[in-house]
Amino acid sequence: MKTIGLLGGMSWESTLEYYKIINETVNKKLGKLHSAKIVMISVDFEPIEVLQHKGDWDGTAYILSKSSKDIEAANADFLVICTNTMHKVVPKIEKHISIPILHIADATAQKLKDDNIKKVALLGTSFTMEQDFYKQRLTSYGLEVMIPETKDRKTIHSIIYDELCMGIINKESKIKYIDIINKLIKNGAQGVILGCTEIGMLIKQEDVDIKVYDTTLIHAQKAVEKALEC
Repeated sequence: MKTIGLLGGMSWESTLEYYKIINETVNKKLGKLHSAKIVMISVDFEPIEVLQHKGDWDGTAYILSKSSKDIEAANADFLVICTNTMHKVVPKIEKHISIPILHIADATAQKLKDDNIKKVALLGTSFTMEQDFYKQRLTSYGLEVMIPETKDRKTIHSIIYDELCMGIINKESKIKYIDIINKLIKNGAQGVILGCTEIGMLIKQEDVDIKVYDTTLIHAQKAVEKALEC
């Protein structure tokens, strides 16, 4: 079994899900008392969030690159960054480490391709929805990516940072997300990517009429697949 390197804390709420899913999946596959071999560093999210909203991505890359080097030094075989948004700085992190990074957008896109989804809605932070670093990764797989209108993007973003990252699950916020997804369904979305690792805390498959792609679940399960591959 390979050792999985987890770079978490962005937020710790979703990192908790990564740890749980990975270990449960390993145990389901191997049985008995098996669990995953994991090296994890969980960063303090507050200074990263401040840098994000200042647009200082070099500052965030510096913090994450340092932690990634420490994970590699602890003998992880590959790196899993437990957040969608911070994949923006993957190219900068890759310059500082020699182990591969399991990209969350690649894992998600492959799952969509397997399900023959062509047109997909993307929910996430405003950075993930509006900037190209994530959408271009998806479109390189031949996917057509839809994002919500401006007002809805602001709603999604604020709920992520003001509620979900703090472990707050609000019924009214759930209704707002469902309404936004339903608008995208009317515009032709065949599936919806929960492109922030916290959104899966709020939206479940039974909430909407199209296929839900929870990036936390997909990424974590792909990490197990890579850890157990021969």
